[in-house]
Order: sequence, then structure tokens, then C-alpha cells
Amino acid sequence: TYTLMSKRKLLELVTTGIVSGWDDPRMPTICGFRRRGYTPESIRRFCREIGVAKADSMVEVELLQHCLREELNRTAQRGMAVLRPLKVVLENWPEDFVDELEAENNPEDDNAGSRKVRIGKEIYIERDDFMEEPVKGFFRLAPDKEVRLKYAYIIKCREVIKDENGEVVELRCSVDMESRGGDAPDGRKIKGTLHWAWAGEAVKAKVNLYGHLFTLKNMSDMEEGKDYKDYLDPQSLVVIEDALLEPILAQAKPMDKFQFLRHGYFCADNGSTADKPVFNLTVPLKDSWGKQNR
Repeated sequence: TYTLMSKRKLLELVTTGIVSGWDDPRMPTICGFRRRGYTPESIRRFCREIGVAKADSMVEVELLQHCLREELNRTAQRGMAVLRPLKVVLENWPEDFVDELEAENNPEDDNAGSRKVRIGKEIYIERDDFMEEPVKGFFRLAPDKEVRLKYAYIIKCREVIKDENGEVVELRCSVDMESRGGDAPDGRKIKGTLHWAWAGEAVKAKVNLYGHLFTLKNMSDMEEGKDYKDYLDPQSLVVIEDALLEPILAQAKPMDKFQFLRHGYFCADNGSTADKPVFNLTVPLKDSWGKQNR
């Protein structure tokens, strides 16, 4: 679904520059799948699941994604990446104090071990994890509300700072220094847990968010008089230039795979380096196919 198998049309996508090449991660090619982060085993399992038929059939791409998620959930190391950063200052954090915390590498693999993550007075969270006027059911950060920082501490938003255009540019928060590890000392329940990046060592990275190349699920259902290019999705590639990663992610070699906590599975691109990391979205965490077929 959401793709073409015609070699003539795929060649046209390449020669006209609509995609970057045969290995563009949106292309239904082996080199495209590899660059996006699909593993040989996930593709082999997908082939076993769909079987062989003489008649033409349409297979949900969600099944292929489901096969990959199940494998990467078991094997991919976890890491924290803030894609759209919002600055947070922990006002009562001791000056020049840097804490080192224990973070698990993969909760599904007892042999994966752990790593150290560090935190200081200034951190970044996802811009989408803050809402000045929270709607019902929003359990992330809001004025006078508490959240847990993954592996770290409980913080509470005290002040919202905006620029001249009214856009939120910084949050001032207090931190419960007795909540190290994320548990409240008095037993109060904290519903929201956020990932974060410490300003002192976060690494800037480029992140490519890939989606379906086409908006039409079944490309054989094109309206009369329309061309396949009429169904190209302008949001099939969203490029984020200033994401912030924890240092271990920046050390990734090309084709290394990670789960960015609360985002999805990502693969280091062929051109990724420690100085200029580049990651491609392989597949988001949400698994609608898996839920429907349990």
C-alpha cells in the first residue's frame, strides 16, 4: 500500500529528482529499505507472513512495519533525542552541579546493560511536551504542573518566558532534588514522563522523518484523468536540522539502529558522522496493525 511497483514510474521518480535516488528511503527497493533501517530478517518474516499467491493482491505496509517493530523492540538500543527542543532552566538546581544517572539500554534484553546519562541546570524537552493551557488528558508539562524526567527527577513549571511574537522560548522550573531516579519521596503520583537532553553535552543532529511517498492507499484506485504524481505526499520527507541527541547516539556508525524514546526507531544514515550525525526515521512506535490483529 501507498507505493508503486512499476519500474517505469519508479525510474521517472529518480530521473526527475522527486526522490534522491534508488536508495531513497521512501523507495520500494532493497537498497531503499536498507537505508531506511529495515533488516533482512524483518523482510524475510514479512515474506513468510504474506505467502505466495497467483493472483495480484494488495498487502498492508503496516504488516511489514509490524515485523520490523517486533525485531527492533528486542534488539535496538534506547536513547533520548529531542527533535524540536524547548529550553528548560531548573532554577533551584545547584550551580555547576552535574549528576550522573543510570539508564537502561534495552528493557527487553537483560544482557543489554546500561549507560550513564548526565544532567545539569539547563536541559531541553520536546516543544510538544509543553502546553500553556492544557486540554483534558494532557499529562505532560504545563504551568504549575509536575512531570518526571526519564531516569532523573521530578520538575514543576513555575514560569513561562516568551519572545516578542508571543512564542514560548524558555521554561523556568523547580526540581525536587529528593526525587532522584524519578520517584517522589512522599509517594505522590506523577503521570507524565518526558525524555530530555542536557544542554551541557547534547549533540546537534539532522533527522529525516520519512513517511509514505503517496497519499493514496491503493494506487490502482487513481481517479480518471489523474496521474500518479498527483498523489505525491508533500510531507513524505520532513527534515529537522537542529535535533538534540544524547552523546551515545552521535557515536553511531552508519546503519546502526536505535529506539529514540517516545518517538520510534531510527537508523544512522550512510553519511552520518560523529561531527554531523544524520538519522532516518525507520518506523514510528505506534503499531496499529499489531493492535488490530491481536
